[in-house]
Amino acid sequence: MKVIICGAGQVGWQIARHLSGEMNDVTVVDNNADLVRRATDTLDVQGIAGFASYPDVLERAGARDADMIIAATHSDEVNMVTCQVAHSVFSINRKVARLRAQSYLTAIYSDLYRREHLPIDVVISPEREVAAAAMQRLSAPAAFDTETFLDGKAQMMGINITEDCPIINTALRQLTDLFSTLRAIVVGIRRDGTLFAPDPEDQLFPGDDCYVFSHIDDVARTLEVFGKSQKKQERIVVVGGGNVGLTVARALEKRRLRTKVIERSRANAERAAEALERTIVLHGDGLDSALLSEAGISRADAMLAVTDDDKTNMLAAVRARAEGCPYVVALINDPTLVPLMAPLGIDAYINPRATTVSSILRHLRHGRVRQVYSIGDAEAEMIEAEVMSTSPLAGQAVRDIDFPEGVLIGAVMRGGEVKRPVGSFRIEAGDVITLFAMAADVPEVERLLQVSIDFF
Repeated sequence: MKVIICGAGQVGWQIARHLSGEMNDVTVVDNNADLVRRATDTLDVQGIAGFASYPDVLERAGARDADMIIAATHSDEVNMVTCQVAHSVFSINRKVARLRAQSYLTAIYSDLYRREHLPIDVVISPEREVAAAAMQRLSAPAAFDTETFLDGKAQMMGINITEDCPIINTALRQLTDLFSTLRAIVVGIRRDGTLFAPDPEDQLFPGDDCYVFSHIDDVARTLEVFGKSQKKQERIVVVGGGNVGLTVARALEKRRLRTKVIERSRANAERAAEALERTIVLHGDGLDSALLSEAGISRADAMLAVTDDDKTNMLAAVRARAEGCPYVVALINDPTLVPLMAPLGIDAYINPRATTVSSILRHLRHGRVRQVYSIGDAEAEMIEAEVMSTSPLAGQAVRDIDFPEGVLIGAVMRGGEVKRPVGSFRIEAGDVITLFAMAADVPEVERLLQVSIDFF
């Protein structure tokens, strides 16, 4: 597949890394020559320096025979014009644009993106993705990472294993015998910084981070099995009232949670106060202990730090924890800062780059892929897909499928019911399956899911 990626920033570079690693023909376009050079020096991609919306630049990037264009520059308007040029001049079939301004995303204007108007096939909103991720973190506060699958009927959770975990030093295969009715499976383990798909004989040890896939009705019990407890989140403090913070606060209002927002910029604070109906907005520094006290941080159930500065978010989370908040979440763009989360006492983090990349990947995968979630620093993916009759998986028992070592089935949904994939379970056409796959094994997963008549 030939893909043009416009924008060589964090999101564009990460998408290019994914696709080039899977032997796709990738060209990166950016008006910043240094970013283009970084991409071509570190990845197996071609690079073009220039404005992505210019027809001659897209021509040089190979738009005449491109299968897809992803417009992920820092400008909404450039991304929109790029898709228009890709459609009108080069007839590129698939066009994805990242748009951040909420005015472009209002549902009443959705007709704007029809092919006869502004032809964008997929619109990605980082703010909405981050807000959704924040809601996920609050729904399972005992997990450092979480995402729902199978129409909300299953959930993947990242759980840190501590000394008091009841099942440490226990082979994973024994969990089925110990908890025969528990619809949950460990699909991934990170140990000493290395992520891998476990074998049935593998055990969990203190300090491990494990990824568990669970039926939504068994989430609370699964957390108990892993030594975690759930607490309902009702009072929330949000540090940061910019685009992301405002979107998060709106989502919290819809859940009718008692929310207070702290924003340093007076203009942003006034804008947030006007846009929000039941949320109290405080103008000031989220690192100020007096202001945090005024926001009731010691009585809050959770604090979300979602400013545009990673270090501010980390310090705000540490300060909130010191002031008595039991659960703190930080927005972190730089993945190299993630190892500092646990030593600093930060319970969970949200990576906006990872959430945006996951959204884009959903529309890149071959076959009937319904959802993709990127795990860690693009180390693995959780893939949800429908099994078609022409797929090699159809009609086979789980134990007979020749999966790579880095691939595990999390669950199967049939007729709206989620089932645990034991070895004798037979996959049928029409089933929706979820697969944990290490990055190197994703192409083989795509082959297993691929349908000859459904290749884009």
